[in-house]
Amino acid sequence: MDIASHRAEIEAWLILLRAPGLGAARLREWIERHGGAEHALKAARCANAGLDAACRDWLRAASRERIDEDLAWLAADSHSLITIDHADYPPLLRDTPGAPAALFVVGDPGALWHAQVAIVGSRNASHAGLANARTLARALCATGFTVTSGLAEGIDAAAHEAALDAGAITIAVLGTGPDLVFPLRHRALAARIAQNGALVSEFPPGTPGRPEHFPRRNRIIAGLALGTLVVEAGLRSGSLITARLATEQGREVFAIPGSIHNPLARGCHRLIREGAALVETADEIIGTLGPLATQLGTRLRERLEAPGDATPTTRPVRDAAQTALLAALGHEPQGIDTLSERTGIGAAALSSMLLMLELEGAVASECGGKYVRRQPD
Repeated sequence: MDIASHRAEIEAWLILLRAPGLGAARLREWIERHGGAEHALKAARCANAGLDAACRDWLRAASRERIDEDLAWLAADSHSLITIDHADYPPLLRDTPGAPAALFVVGDPGALWHAQVAIVGSRNASHAGLANARTLARALCATGFTVTSGLAEGIDAAAHEAALDAGAITIAVLGTGPDLVFPLRHRALAARIAQNGALVSEFPPGTPGRPEHFPRRNRIIAGLALGTLVVEAGLRSGSLITARLATEQGREVFAIPGSIHNPLARGCHRLIREGAALVETADEIIGTLGPLATQLGTRLRERLEAPGDATPTTRPVRDAAQTALLAALGHEPQGIDTLSERTGIGAAALSSMLLMLELEGAVASECGGKYVRRQPD
């Protein structure tokens, strides 16, 4: 949302988002009922029912200094506020009952429209768990999916790093304000993510991490993604919260099994017993989520064709496998079997890669199950 042309509306949003005890659900209801933040704020200032004294005081006399600091943060390059009443709000997240009223973003807000797989797991992961997270993240990125996680130690960091090392986009959802990083040792990783994807938070700048923030962060991770993969998790792991939220939101949940002697496998085994899909390879995830990615691509095309003051960016990021596939396509229609022979990539992975490239407009499908590389406009 452009600050210069929407300053009053943005200020109203910032005041509402910082109102203590207001809550995302009530804020979404007010925005919908009153048709925007300015009107909602006017109504809220007159409302008494259900609001505690601190909330009423803030709504009527918000700190000018604090709001000016927020506006200054938003004015910086690559900083955005995406509100739920705006067309650029990520559609999968909007579909969830607990969707945040707004998102603060550092990096490319268009990345939130990409087909995402959440990869989560233990902060104290084993060497095998970290290796599995890296392998699966690379494989998913190679077929065009974006990896989303929570910037935590262990599995989260391994998944983010593998995506970045593959030259792909990755998204980190924070339990702090967008200007803070937790844990501090991941500041360099967060900077890389901001350059090659996005840092996302529902919390305003300057908000420190608190224990209650991280389950709220987890619902956003689950809500942004087509599916959630739990790599390694103990029975008390926060990753199980993310998986439960994904299930409640109607999203796919995948889990990697492990040794019955490994405490970090017990959470995954519980998920599998409760209905999560047991997976051993990325192809199993790709085969399940490919059709869902097609539906998301249709919504993205509709948004790109719609009038508006902002458009989701769709920066095509090519890794070695996608580059090899485009080279193998050339400009003559080719079938999956021929492409598999030329690239050495399996049919399931190729199908997903071709789907993502088609959504980007780089590839066109033709009759007979063949594909051709499209000329740039």
